[in-house]
Order: sequence, then C-alpha cells, then structure tokens
Amino acid sequence: MAHALLEAWTNPLGAPAFDEVAATDFLPAFEVAIAENRAELAAIADDPAPADFDNVMAALERSGERLGRIRRLFWTLSSAQANEGIRAIEADVSALLTAHGTAVSHDPKLFARVAAVWETRDTAGLTPEQRRLVENSYKGFVRGGAALSPADKARFGEIDQRLGQLSVRFGQNVLAATMAWEMLLDADELDGLPPATRSAAAARAARKGHAGRYLFTLDRGDYETVLTFAARRDVRERMWRGFTGRCDGDAQDNNPLIAEIVALRTESARLLGYATFADYKLDDSMAARPEAAEALMLRVWAPARRRALEEQAELQRLVEADGGGFLLAAWDWRYYAERVRCERYALDGAAFAEHLTLESVRAAAFGAAGKLYGLRFEARPDLPVYHPDVSAWGVTDAAGAPVGLIYTDYLARTEKHGGAWMGSLRTQERMDGDVRPIVYTVANFTRGADGADAHLSVDEARTLFHEFGHALHALLSNVTYPSLAGTSVARDFVEFPSKFMEHWIIAPEVLRGFDVPDALIVALGRADTYGQGFATVEFLASAFVDLALHREAPGDVAGFERVVLDRLGCPPVIGMRHRLPYFTHVFDGGYASAYYSYLWSEVLDADAFGAFEEGGGIFDADPARRFRDEILARGDSRDPMDSFVAFRGRGPDEGALLRARGLAA
Repeated sequence: MAHALLEAWTNPLGAPAFDEVAATDFLPAFEVAIAENRAELAAIADDPAPADFDNVMAALERSGERLGRIRRLFWTLSSAQANEGIRAIEADVSALLTAHGTAVSHDPKLFARVAAVWETRDTAGLTPEQRRLVENSYKGFVRGGAALSPADKARFGEIDQRLGQLSVRFGQNVLAATMAWEMLLDADELDGLPPATRSAAAARAARKGHAGRYLFTLDRGDYETVLTFAARRDVRERMWRGFTGRCDGDAQDNNPLIAEIVALRTESARLLGYATFADYKLDDSMAARPEAAEALMLRVWAPARRRALEEQAELQRLVEADGGGFLLAAWDWRYYAERVRCERYALDGAAFAEHLTLESVRAAAFGAAGKLYGLRFEARPDLPVYHPDVSAWGVTDAAGAPVGLIYTDYLARTEKHGGAWMGSLRTQERMDGDVRPIVYTVANFTRGADGADAHLSVDEARTLFHEFGHALHALLSNVTYPSLAGTSVARDFVEFPSKFMEHWIIAPEVLRGFDVPDALIVALGRADTYGQGFATVEFLASAFVDLALHREAPGDVAGFERVVLDRLGCPPVIGMRHRLPYFTHVFDGGYASAYYSYLWSEVLDADAFGAFEEGGGIFDADPARRFRDEILARGDSRDPMDSFVAFRGRGPDEGALLRARGLAA
C-alpha cells in the first residue's frame, strides 16, 4: 500500500520501512506527495504578505518533506536494488519528477517572491548562512529556466523531460549489458589468479549450473583482478574487450542516446544564455569556467604523459625479456605493472588482499572515524533493510549522543548498478529541531565463496574508505537548512572529503591492524607512486573527453573519443577509465562536464593531508577537529574556498597533487 511510503518513518533512528514497501507503491505515493507539494508552493507564491526570508526561503526549505523522503528512497532502490518492478517504473518516476521540478522552476509568482528576497539580501539583516541560501535558491531558479520567455520555458521543459527519459535508458542499458556478459573458464585458464578469486568464480559458476568451471563477470572487481593477475593473455583480452566494449554497437548501443543527450544539453544551455553546456555546468563550480578546468588538467597531463611513456617502455622490455614477441596492449598493462611491483618493490598484491577482508576493512573505516572524530558505530540488526547483504549501523558521538544512521551495501549482485557511491535517505538540518542524517554506501565487491568473507585489493579498500568519506561528510554536517547540508556542495568540492579519507587505509598504523607483514607495508610505501603515469593518464583521458564532448557537441559521437585522445597525444595502449558508452557518471549521474572534479578534489585532498603530516600524525586531534568543524560540518553554508582556507590557513597548493603522485619535476 502506498501509505507505507506516505507515512513518516517510525522505526528507531527514523529508519525507512524497507520491509513494507513494494515497487507498485511508488507511483501512487509520488502522485499524492507531488499534489501536496504543489499546494505548499502555491501557498508560498500566493502569500499576500511582503516577501521575506521566513515566508519564502524558510517556507521553501520546509516544503516537500514527504516528496523528498519518497524520492530519495526510490533512487536508493533504483540504483542498488533495481529489480524488475523498480526498472519497470523508472521512466515514469523520472517523468513525474521532471515535470514537477520544471513546473516549480517556471512558476512566475514563486520566482517573483524568490527574486524579491534576493534583491533585499544586502539590507535584510541575514546571517551568512541565510544569505548563502538566498543566493543559491535564486541562482537555482534562474538555471532552471525561471527567467525565460514562455516559449523558451516550454522548450526547456520538453528538453528536461526527454533528458530524463534518455538518462534512465542509458543506465538501464549499461546494467543490462553488464548482467548479460559472462566469461566461463576452465581450470587450465586460471594461471596467476589468486585463490580467493578462483573460489568465488567457482561458486558463482556452480550457482549458474556450471559446476567444475569458473564464472567471471564485468564487475570491476573481476575486471581489475583478471587484468592484473591472469597469466593467460587471451583471458585478459577477453575480459578487457567485454568490459570496454559494452553498449558500443551491441544490443544495448548507447551511442545514439549519447548524441541526443549532448545535443539537448547544448540546446538547453544556449536557451539560458551559455555558449556550451560545459559553460553552464561549471558556472557554479570552484573552477567556474571550462577553460580553468582544462588548464588544470593540462598542467597535470604533461608530466603524467611523460611518466606513462616511461612506464610503457619499461613494461615493453619485460614483455621482450619474457620472449613474448608482441607489443604491449591495453589488456597487458596491469599484468606487467604488477610484475614490476612484485620484482622491484616486493609488493605482492594478491598476498596483500589475503589480509584485507571486507569486514576488517569496514571495521577499520569505522575505527578511523572513531579516532578522528569520536564516532561510534553500533550494528542494528533490528532495522529493516532492502536486501540481506545490507547492514544498518547507528552512529553516536563520544558522549553517546545520536549522530545518524548508515547502511553499508558492499557486495556485487545483478540488481545493482556498477561502481560505488554514497547517498542520503535523510539530510541533516536544524530548522525545527535537530534532524539527524540517514546515509548509505554502496560498492560492488566480489563476494567470497560459500559464505566466506570477501577479500579486497588495496584499490578496493581505498574505494570503501572513499565512499565512507562521503558518508562522514553527510553524517557530520551541522547546518540549519537542509538544502545546504552535507554533500550538497559544488561538484568539484564534493569529492574532497572522500579522497581525503583514502589516506587512512594505506597508513602503516592502520594496515598493521590487519596483520599485514611489515615487509608488505614497507613495499606498499615504496611502490605507492609507481604506475601514477598510467593511472593519471587513464583518468584524465575520460575527463578530457567528457569536457570536450560538452564544449564541442560533435555530430559523430562514436569517433569522438579517438579524436580527443589523438589531439592530446594519449598513448593508444592506455584507454579511458570510462568509455562514453558506459560512462554513467556523465550520462546517468551528475558529472557531465565535471568528471575532472576528482582531480581538483585531489589537489585539495593532497594539500589538506599535509596538515596532518606537518602535525602529530594521521590521528592528530587538532587538524582532525579543524577538518570536522571547517569542512565536514559546513556543508554548502559558505563558499567552499572559504572553508578550505579556514582549515588550511591559505588557498590550496596545486603542487601538492603532483608531489603526492610522484609527478613533480
């Protein structure tokens, strides 16, 4: 019944009633909640009293509470538990929400009242946080088309509707293509693969009726493991072609969708007065302009490309020393790079993974948050979850006061979209009492065989800490207004707290807690900057293509990747980390024109971590307190650069990134 969605969550900690919700409940619940929100907004727009902060801005913040609760719950399930019932209504839900959002943005009476508050922002005695809210709200209305002519508003609304449909189709195509691909291997094809990987593949094959064989999928964990450890070159090539060829000319071909999405985004941006979609998207980012984002990437690209070419030459020498008789290909790079790590640095990635079980890495993340911020995490098996793989944890501070609730969902399954992410089911706010956040983190790690705990690579452990960093950003938010809370910050600032958290999983103090031998810890430290040429070029290739695509809006999308990469002089043996046909960050997420933001966030992260290195170590209480108070707690209540300066005492040092990656001259 839809009432399970419409009623407030009454479980302990305000946990959602996942066990009472069915896919068929959502559409009728959305219709009720949207009608309710329309009435709330009409009351704000028609209020005869002069527009002021309380009767416009604060009222807007209070409106739509029920709709927001249902929306967040739906998108949680559609990304992490997209069963047939959810997939069947995704397009309808997207259309409903897009139409409602457009109607709100284009309501002339509502915009007039928002504009009236904005015009008096300098004389109304607002707090800095209130002024920030006014400016954000006004700009949001303008970016949503509020100032357009009636004809342009109509076209803008049509574009939004179509873009919503295309985004859903894009994501569903990627999910379907990923689910459809399988690679069955025999025992004699497994040379080099770690025992835990073999066991998991054998169990997966047995569940599919292929006892005695080994089944691999396109989950990134399988992809990275096979390309890193499989001694059989043909096996590596099959995996690489399967992973990188998804949705490119096959039954789930996304190229026509990409072409239409880019054309519509460009048209929408031009309606708003921007030359390109990239100009529109970056206007409210820290970079502010596409030229600034591109300039940052180019400054990193040159040294990264030089280093990558050096790495390529070294790996080719290894191939020749083995008598390989072939040129290094994209599916060879990780395998031979792992050889270098083992032979030169004594770093055995497979041996490392034997110590990094999923539960121990999760416990280490919780433990690090305890030492840094005084947080405590208590398992809550009494709370309903949306899948048996999911665990709920109550979070309290050092004094035992409630901080929030976090769900962790780490294991790959067919209903999940690929990759890893964090999301919110309820945001922090202090408008009418202390509302505590509810968040979740999702990943796609390969499950262990026969119920055994999964084993993670160092990179997968970093991923868990990365998403946990996002969760801490939401959990430790301390602002008044919900739209300014937690991770609701500029796209090129949101990845900063998450990248920052990655430092703690590779710290010797933390690794010793996994019983990792000192020799391996030392080897990881020595090898930490090896391969950064490849890693940086692989990432930047995707970021450059994303930005160029939304600046140039080419007609030939299928060939555009190669055009941009050739223009950059990208080594052909290094592919994009995410090719366009399955680049969900850009076409089914919020990173269009802004995938570069991970790089800028890493500049902030590398520089910020220096405060700990210069102080008393990774658990130094003083920088930890300042990071919590000046970065995590602030949300978007002030300009992100002001938050960084408040923490570091100065603006960010770009050179910190090059030094951290070992790319400095």
